[in-house]
Amino acid sequence: MKLKQHLFFLLLLVVIFFQNCTKETPTESKRVIVGITADVESLNPLFSFSGYETNIAEILYLGLVTHKWNDAKGELETFPMLAKSWQWNEDSSSIILWLRDDVNWTDGKKFTADDVVFSFDVYSDPDIQSRLYGSFDKFYLEENLHINLAKTFEVINPFEIKINFKKNSIPALIDIDYPLIPKHIFVNVDRKNFISIEKDLNKVTDGPFNLAKWDKNQAIILEANKESFLYNPENADEIIFKIVPDYNSRITQLKKGEIDLIEEVRPDAVPNLKKNDQIEIASIEGRDYDYIGWNNIDPDVYKKKKNIVPNKIFGNAAVRKALSYAINKEEILNEYLNNYGKIAAGPVSPIFKSAYNNQLQPYNYDFEKAKEILNSQGWNDKNKDGILDKERKELSFTLYIPSGNPRREYASTIIKNNLKSVGIEVKVESLEPGVFFEKVFNREFNAWMAGWFVPIPLTLKPYWHSDLSMNQLNLVAYQNKEVSSLLERFERERYGMVKDSLSKKFQEIIYNDCPVTFLYWIDNIIAYNKKIKNLTTSPLGPMHQPWNWRIVKE
Repeated sequence: MKLKQHLFFLLLLVVIFFQNCTKETPTESKRVIVGITADVESLNPLFSFSGYETNIAEILYLGLVTHKWNDAKGELETFPMLAKSWQWNEDSSSIILWLRDDVNWTDGKKFTADDVVFSFDVYSDPDIQSRLYGSFDKFYLEENLHINLAKTFEVINPFEIKINFKKNSIPALIDIDYPLIPKHIFVNVDRKNFISIEKDLNKVTDGPFNLAKWDKNQAIILEANKESFLYNPENADEIIFKIVPDYNSRITQLKKGEIDLIEEVRPDAVPNLKKNDQIEIASIEGRDYDYIGWNNIDPDVYKKKKNIVPNKIFGNAAVRKALSYAINKEEILNEYLNNYGKIAAGPVSPIFKSAYNNQLQPYNYDFEKAKEILNSQGWNDKNKDGILDKERKELSFTLYIPSGNPRREYASTIIKNNLKSVGIEVKVESLEPGVFFEKVFNREFNAWMAGWFVPIPLTLKPYWHSDLSMNQLNLVAYQNKEVSSLLERFERERYGMVKDSLSKKFQEIIYNDCPVTFLYWIDNIIAYNKKIKNLTTSPLGPMHQPWNWRIVKE
């Protein structure tokens, strides 16, 4: 009897062992863990602003259309999403959209045209102040910039809607491409309280993934929505955004397989990562650039009276050009970025192939040229103390940088030494990022170093138009009437040779005026586990359409 029991338990153990060896846990085999630096503030598309906030919000909430990047043309191509088809009228002043009738919110209620109207209603509501408030100028608007719903939208039936645009506004599909939210969930919420309670409302979504769990400062867990028309059982079932603030910890966890994907890998880590046969390295051509901002106006006068008075040093375009010649951008690119980037000549990235002005050559390091220009503007070292002066004022200033950014810390040292050799005294001061950016946006600094991310499709007016009240992202307060006129025309053109020509002319003027010193375009270096297939490395970023990822163990 004991022998039979012993054989039975032995057989049972063998069965369990082989079951465990052959049985694959779907969650583990189809999970992708993305390492990110910090938790997000919001997953509601009305308020999501940072990169991963918008990435996640657009996975949870779909828009009417979606896009892919055509690298050969350097432009977006648009495809159906919640709108399965559309038709513009002859003069493009209105569009009819036919919506999918097979999309449900996660609580079972069907997505309809009412959700479309409601979403645009709240996006443009001044009481809500969404991240997009004030950006609907191609729609019929009320005085407070709220979309006039009656003039703009005609709901023909639950799955057919007409959108009317303002006369001569030249709309495009990108103007209606926003993540849409469920009316039945948000309609009874006090609009003045949207921002304070929105975190409790993000469980009802319609995207290819649902929000399963949000552990603050730990992880954001998304699970595949098997009811979605985008669902493919062969693709990833779970995406986890794991918060790992320390860069070295992210690299270590990637090597150990505890993280599957990270962005913004530093160039010095690439050689070692390439030795790991489970890790793939990809480089995405730059959409963001570092620059030195020269405040074109006097910050003290502007702060007190909002008056535009040229900066005593940097209000002179010739001086700004000399500063651009005096900085050895190539050294920073070679030594720190290991050539994962390109010297910048202006604010339009080379990825925009037809709009990019390739006739403009960057200001290469020219010590003698810089001194010659400064001397011609009256800056000379009269007292022979090594610092240029003019009218008893020395050419000396503080360059502010945000703390915790090794690349800018390295670059600021190079820049300080470069300018010292020309006769310019520079003190570098780092500030906590929150304080730094608040002061930059208030135009309080004379000089600073930061970075900027170029939007797709190419947008220029908010950053370079002279009207500071309407274009608050013109942080250097650049003033040029010709540029402002060009940008207004650029905004009115939908696409084509005329728009490209305006872009190139704009770049030429910016190149000669040097409102900032453009340093370099920075490639986004991606490192990811080779088990992830169908991951796109276009300028839209690696998180674009992650529902197409397949997990294949090699």
